[in-house]
Amino acid sequence: MSVASSSFRCLHHSDSPNDVTFVNQSGRSSAFTKSPNLHFANPLHVPASYHSSNQNHVLVTRCAGAESPAKLVTNVEEASMAPKIEDNVSGGGGGGGSDFDGGGSGSGGGGGDGREDDGGGEEFGRLLKFEEVMKEAENRAVNLPSDMWVAAKTTGIREVILSRYLDLQGLGWPLGFAMKHLSMLRNRMLADPSFLFKVGTEVVIDSCCATIAEVQKRGKDFWAEFELYAADLLVGLVVDIALVGMLAPYTRFGQPSISRGLVGRIQHACAALPSSVFEAERPGCRFSVKQRIATYFYKGVLYGSVGFGCGLIGQGIANAIMTAKRSIKKSEEDIPVPPLVKSAALWGVFLAVSSNTRYQIINGLECVVEASPLAKRVPPVAMAFTVGVRFANNIYGGMQFVDWAKWSGVQ
Repeated sequence: MSVASSSFRCLHHSDSPNDVTFVNQSGRSSAFTKSPNLHFANPLHVPASYHSSNQNHVLVTRCAGAESPAKLVTNVEEASMAPKIEDNVSGGGGGGGSDFDGGGSGSGGGGGDGREDDGGGEEFGRLLKFEEVMKEAENRAVNLPSDMWVAAKTTGIREVILSRYLDLQGLGWPLGFAMKHLSMLRNRMLADPSFLFKVGTEVVIDSCCATIAEVQKRGKDFWAEFELYAADLLVGLVVDIALVGMLAPYTRFGQPSISRGLVGRIQHACAALPSSVFEAERPGCRFSVKQRIATYFYKGVLYGSVGFGCGLIGQGIANAIMTAKRSIKKSEEDIPVPPLVKSAALWGVFLAVSSNTRYQIINGLECVVEASPLAKRVPPVAMAFTVGVRFANNIYGGMQFVDWAKWSGVQ
């Protein structure tokens, strides 16, 4: 076989996404191309680097970044066992882009990677290429965070998402600083600009309701027992932020680092779930019914963990204060010190079942209102709805918790 008369065609080989197979196209290669397990694509002619009269050689080379060197397969039958891989590969774990770039990082309807067509992206604008993204950033004298830079380089960033980031990071301290350095807050603000308003609404309503209830309950002893009130208020603040933040939609930039084995598969499945049961679908981000159902139980576990942990801390502080005071001065009117673990367990179960269900419904209702034509024309309508529905939920939740505490014997 002479060098001048030989050429090879490029064939995808399934051992690794970095493998490329070059097949001798001279002579008897026609029988080789009839294998149903082989798919030829992207013709690529290269000079022959292997001299032999045997025309049934397949050279499998590994591209840059691969883990093992090239290999030479001299058996055509061995090479034909490789299943074909089409040019347009989708599925199997998600891409490295953003939820808003037309190639999201997970959450496909059937457990795939969430890659959808680019339709439905009008709300978030067109997909900007890397050069356009960098030009916009340079015009604002802004350095993009590393994950956004990689997303822009690999898949692009939606115009609205980029505009939101540039506007938010330019705000004064502390929000501008937080947008640059706290990715959890940044990603939620990019997906839902009203995220901080919802958190603030929840905190203010809960704090006011709790204060009114504490004043009525403690009466003239309110200031004497102010430490207990402050401990309850602090724990309530943490719970409020967790309740809103865990169900808030967020922009996913890049692919999260995932372990191998069973733990890695669980992490991948959890990362592909929506933030809440009724989270709205976005470009490159689609969810199946099974994923939405799984989200309810997954968030229930998270809520329960937060409730149990905050219950241990909050009730532990309250019990310590009560015990210290009674060691100094005892009274016949003192109520028994609540059991610590039982109280924490009650908080965990209550958040996992009651709070999880109520806040999932609230998120769904807010999505419907925010997507309505009226709210789009008059944004305060959605804000007023958020205040009203969260106020009603807070009153109902407080009454329900008292009932649960009585039924369980904690209070």
